Amino acid sequence: MARRAKFHFNPETLSFEKIELTFFQIVKKIFIYLFSSACGGFIAFLIFLSFVDSPEEKQLKKENIHMQAQYNLLSQQMNDLQSLLTDLQQRDDNLYRVVFQADPILSEVRHRQIGNEQRYQALQDMSNSQMMTNITKQMDDLKRQTYIQSKSYDELILLAKSNEQKLLCIPAIQPVFNKDLTRVASGFGIRIDPVYRTRKMHQGMDFTAPTGTDIFVTGNGVVTKAGWMQGYGNCVQINHGFDYETLYAHMNKILVHVGQKVQRGDIIGEIGNTGKSTGPHLHYEVHFKDKPVNPQNYYFLDLSPEEYDKMLQLSQNAGQMFD
Repeated sequence: MARRAKFHFNPETLSFEKIELTFFQIVKKIFIYLFSSACGGFIAFLIFLSFVDSPEEKQLKKENIHMQAQYNLLSQQMNDLQSLLTDLQQRDDNLYRVVFQADPILSEVRHRQIGNEQRYQALQDMSNSQMMTNITKQMDDLKRQTYIQSKSYDELILLAKSNEQKLLCIPAIQPVFNKDLTRVASGFGIRIDPVYRTRKMHQGMDFTAPTGTDIFVTGNGVVTKAGWMQGYGNCVQINHGFDYETLYAHMNKILVHVGQKVQRGDIIGEIGNTGKSTGPHLHYEVHFKDKPVNPQNYYFLDLSPEEYDKMLQLSQNAGQMFD
């Protein structure tokens, strides 16, 4: 097919004249056409590369996804370990070390980082430096906390061996049979007085049970009081030595006498409703160095960790107390 001729209007001659291209113009047009095609092709190639991954890139992305999944799993496992370790630390500070009058371990001691900054700095050269640094710091913290907790248990073992007699005497069980923990009525702290309806300090823990239910002594000791006490009704007081005393109030019947030696688990009386009491229950107090302390810290031989946690929740009950 013949190529169409091109014309342009000549205003001087008032006629259309055929356009004749020179060799240079033809070459120029060919060059522009080829250059535009090359540029278009290169741009299209770049767009293709931006949307389509090479086999190497696909493999790297797959490895990154796998690595991120492993990191998330490991991070969750370390979080679970931290929760478990925190629970052990709380029991250690608030229960076991309380029993042996050992000072709690400071948080800054448990979490102190020593001599690791240079190692963390070396991780900055890695491609996934932030991820590696975070997980390494978390792991180092867990290792240190575990080491400190292990040393604490070693200390407690030594204290236990050197205080065998003391362990027999310290209050360590519930004063009534209460494995299902349904008898905890009110704990230690500010409560509403059931008679005067005013806020007052409740110096012990109340256990509800039918009249006649057995009451157990919570540690070895000697009976120092067995009789009537104003407000407490029939009550028994035990001196356990080592600056510990316990008191059992509102009894229906007293089964021990002053001067009698008792051992942990002996029955010393029956639950009743004597004195300033609004229902059958036992009011139980623990005293250390002549000051009332929270009895919830002295059931460590009687309850599993799960039962102990449940008892802590129940003992926070700020509702009705019975005396």
